[in-house]
Amino acid sequence: MMVWLGAAGVLAPVVMFGYAYIGYPLLLRLLAGRSPPPLPARDPASWPRISITLPCHNEEQRLRTAIEGVLRSDYPADRREIIVVSDASTDATDEIARDFADCGVQLIRLPERRGKTAAENAGVAAASGEIVVNVDASVGIRQDGLKALVRSFEDPTVGVASSCDVSVGELDAEGNHGESGYVGYEMRIRALETRLGSIVGASGSFFAMRRDIHEPGFPEELSRDFASALLAVERGFRAVSVEDAICLVPRTRSLRTEFRRKARTMTRGLETLWYKRHLMNPLRHGVFAWMLISHKLCRWLVYLTLPLAVLGTLVIGAAWPAAWLLVGPGAVGMVLGIIGMRWPDGRRAPAVIALPGFALASIVAGILAWLRFFRGQSSPVWEPTRR
Repeated sequence: MMVWLGAAGVLAPVVMFGYAYIGYPLLLRLLAGRSPPPLPARDPASWPRISITLPCHNEEQRLRTAIEGVLRSDYPADRREIIVVSDASTDATDEIARDFADCGVQLIRLPERRGKTAAENAGVAAASGEIVVNVDASVGIRQDGLKALVRSFEDPTVGVASSCDVSVGELDAEGNHGESGYVGYEMRIRALETRLGSIVGASGSFFAMRRDIHEPGFPEELSRDFASALLAVERGFRAVSVEDAICLVPRTRSLRTEFRRKARTMTRGLETLWYKRHLMNPLRHGVFAWMLISHKLCRWLVYLTLPLAVLGTLVIGAAWPAAWLLVGPGAVGMVLGIIGMRWPDGRRAPAVIALPGFALASIVAGILAWLRFFRGQSSPVWEPTRR
C-alpha cells in the first residue's frame, strides 16, 4: 500500500506537468481548429484618444530610449498622451522625463516607493484617454505597435489587447536561452486562447485596456497585467493577443536574475488568482474558467506537488532499493542545473547547462512563491528586471 502511495506522489507532478504543458495546448488546438478565425481588424474611422503610461523605478539607462520609441510611433500625436510615473526614483529618471516635456510627456512622481501596480494606478488616475496603454521602459515596440493594439478595440467585445512578445538579445553575450523558447511557446498558447474567446493574462510589458474597466484602487500587491484579463471577463469583455503588436523583450542576462523575476511574478500571480478566484467557477464562466485553471493554476500546482514526489521516492526506495538507480539521471540534472544557475553573468552557457539551469531556476522559484503565498508575504515593491 505504501509503495502505491509513493508511486502516486511521484506521478502527481508528472501528470500535472503533462496536462498543463502538453495536454492543455493539444486540447486548445483541437477546439480552436473548430472555431472560426478572428475577423481582420480594420482602422477606425477616427483613432481614439489613448493614454500611454510608463511606470518606472531608476530607469535612467533605458527611459530615454523608451520615450523616443513611443514618440516615433505612427499613432496620431494629437490623439495620445504620454505619462511617465516615477516610483520614487533616486537616479536621473525624473530629469530625463522632464527633458521631454516639450513633446507632451507628463511626469508623475510618487513621493515614496510603492511598487509597479501603485505606479500603474497613478498613471490610470491621471489618464484622459479612453484606452490606457502600458509600456515598460525595458522593452522595444515597433512603429506600428500602438495602432495594432488599439485597432483591436474596434471589436466591441474586446476589453484588453496584449502584445505578441518576441525574446531578443545578443546570443553570444547571454546566458539565459531557455527564456526565449518559453516566450515563443507562451505566445502560441495565447493565440489559441484568443481564437476560443479570451486569454487569461496580458503581457505586462505592453498591453492596452479600456479605461472604463480599470478597477479603482486595485490592490498594490497584485499583478495588474494578469488581472487585466480577469477584469475584462468580469465586465463582459474579453482579452486578446494581437499578433501584429510586436513587443521586443530583451532576455535577462543571467538565470539568477530570471530566478528572482519568476519568484516575484508567480507570488503576485497566486495572490491575484486568489483575489479573483470566483472566475475559476466553470458553472458561471464556462470555457474561460477551464482555461484559467489549466493555464495558470495547473502550472503552479506542479511546484506544489513536487515535495510529494520527493516523499514518494523515499517510500519506494525504502521498499525497493534498486529503485535508487532511477535517481541518478535526476541527480545529474540537478548538478547541471546548479551550474547553470551560477553561470557568470554575460557569458553564454552551453545548452546542456542552460536548459537544466532554466528548469531548476523555475522549480526553485515556484516552490518559493508557494511558501510566500501561504505565509502571506506580499511584495508590492518591485525591482525592475535589468535586461
